[in-house]
Amino acid sequence: MSYETIQTAVEGGVMEIRLSRPETLNALNRKMKQEILAAFREAARLREARVVLLSAEGRGFCSGADLKSGEEDDARSFGESLRTLYNPMVQAIMALPKPVVAAVQGVAAGAGMSLALACDMRLCGESAQFICAFSRIGLVPDSGLSYFLPRLVGLGRAMELAMLAEPVPATDAVRLGLANRLFPDADLPNAARDFCRRLADGPAYALGLTKQALQRGSELTVGETLEYEAGLQELAGRSGEYREGVMAFREKRKTNYRVTSADASGGGGF
Repeated sequence: MSYETIQTAVEGGVMEIRLSRPETLNALNRKMKQEILAAFREAARLREARVVLLSAEGRGFCSGADLKSGEEDDARSFGESLRTLYNPMVQAIMALPKPVVAAVQGVAAGAGMSLALACDMRLCGESAQFICAFSRIGLVPDSGLSYFLPRLVGLGRAMELAMLAEPVPATDAVRLGLANRLFPDADLPNAARDFCRRLADGPAYALGLTKQALQRGSELTVGETLEYEAGLQELAGRSGEYREGVMAFREKRKTNYRVTSADASGGGGF
């Protein structure tokens, strides 16, 4: 597909979705929100896209809503804007049965921070800063931030970050659990692609189920979690990936999960 505000490419099992409004620090206007949603729906359809890397051009990841454009002022209601534009974008990331990794350099503020936290993992350049900026303009966290933030850093720390809106530099983001790994800015693009290629070489179907299990596990009781795991393991155990993993172990060779993709779920795909 052709896009105006983002770029996409698939290589080595990795679909990269790159925010491409560097002159605005990749601020989210209406077109970009629509195109991010479309790109993640495209990723869901493409079997060759085993992992998604969300990256950004320029010196910032995403500065949040494009306040300078005036689009937010023209919205009929804040709630309707979230329901029709922001929330579907976040839900598409979470529902995608594939790992989603964000590569963050520079600022990730407001809804840009929400977008990064909606991803399954975050890799940071040394310049990265996470800013829960909503309180700076008299708003409350949205686009899933109030869901993701306390789960990553704990309730007390989330309250502090949301209410004071102080920047969290990259080193602190890793220490607090907002980010997974830290790289020099110059190394981030290649490091992120290498990280994603490692995931793409893994068992795609099982990783999708793992994502599902970890998302649900934080919301279920222990008993419900055990039963949910049992159901997912039944699916995984009937897959071609499991057969390949066991055969590779017995034959003392490297696994080749890519050849099992066609029947990963026992013949039905995702």
